[in-house]
Amino acid sequence: MSATIVVPAPPAWAPDLLTVGVTGTNGKSTTTTWVAAALGAMGTRVVRVTTLGFFVDDEEQRVEKSYDGFLECMRRGHTKGARYAAIELTSEALARGFAKAWPCQVGVFTNLSHDHLDAHGTPEHYLASKAQLFVSLAPGATAVLNARDESSALLAEILADGVKTLTYGVPSRGEACLPEDASVTALALGWDGTRVSCRMHGSPVELRIRAIGEVHAENALAAWLAAEAAGVPREEVLARLAAAPAPPGRFEVITKEPYVVVDYAHTPDALARTVVTAKALASQRDGARVHVVFGAGGKRDKAKREPMGKAASVADFVVLTSDNPRDESPAAIAAEIAKGLEGHPAVRTILDRAEAIRHAVTTAGREDVVLLAGMGHEREQTIGARKIPFSDVDEAKKAYAER
Repeated sequence: MSATIVVPAPPAWAPDLLTVGVTGTNGKSTTTTWVAAALGAMGTRVVRVTTLGFFVDDEEQRVEKSYDGFLECMRRGHTKGARYAAIELTSEALARGFAKAWPCQVGVFTNLSHDHLDAHGTPEHYLASKAQLFVSLAPGATAVLNARDESSALLAEILADGVKTLTYGVPSRGEACLPEDASVTALALGWDGTRVSCRMHGSPVELRIRAIGEVHAENALAAWLAAEAAGVPREEVLARLAAAPAPPGRFEVITKEPYVVVDYAHTPDALARTVVTAKALASQRDGARVHVVFGAGGKRDKAKREPMGKAASVADFVVLTSDNPRDESPAAIAAEIAKGLEGHPAVRTILDRAEAIRHAVTTAGREDVVLLAGMGHEREQTIGARKIPFSDVDEAKKAYAER
């Protein structure tokens, strides 16, 4: 973080809001949303800040997406009686000193994978930016770390004396680099959600969530530990996580026969995990195949494009399309992704995203799964300097009506 950055002091009333800050590459919005849902058990209003918007409970706050807008949202929540907040923290915000401008009492780390190197230059700077949240935790605070992400071992080393650590992990993330407080022992996926068998400090616990996929089990464990660290009783946490929907655009099921799913996955790691989830669900239906439609953003981390192609290669059919091309050539972006799909027998490039979605949805069999990845909840597409209204959800529904 540059020494020339002037970090504003937090307002005098900031300590009235016990704040859970969530950072990482993937899973921030979902984890933050679920933390907020669990904090609702504490009997006060809750401020929630994610890429999906600024909220006091479920009331969206029409404020600008800036630090001033954030402060205004917090002020409104405080005035309305909120005493808890769950906030999503990007690496860019942390690099600018946000963790000093608004202290958190609980810091959550989801994972670190390939993304945002256009902004940070190197993986080391990217991690160092995320680390600002944990460097800033004061004695008495709690760090919730993903025990199966190797970056957590580094984050654990920089915590101040007196900061408590809680850890969680799921098997697909790899070997644990830290002892696990909460771990997954078994997982059952269904179109109605995910059943998770866990061990918490050695004792068996059953967790149910309405979201689909092991990655959401991972997010739920992080939210669970964070909510408990903030004072929510375990029974309340489990009940509220079971009732909470997944945020929009996170393995969101749009139609059945075929199942059409919209997901925000836009990194190699997130895309790989989402495709694996789709494959696992498809395997429950005789002869079902997986179709994936995705692209990559223009003027952003170019090095992740080929790995995204490799991540999608386990799908039966792949349609490469535009995402938010900005002022890059969509064809050139698709060609870079295609390098990771060399040898795949069923890859098509359809640069018009609406047409790509229509093709996948109308050609899929009734038992198939169609995954539309990359844009998730977004309601517009950036092409050149223009922002054009566009929704994967809306386009999927239109295409389904044509079947």
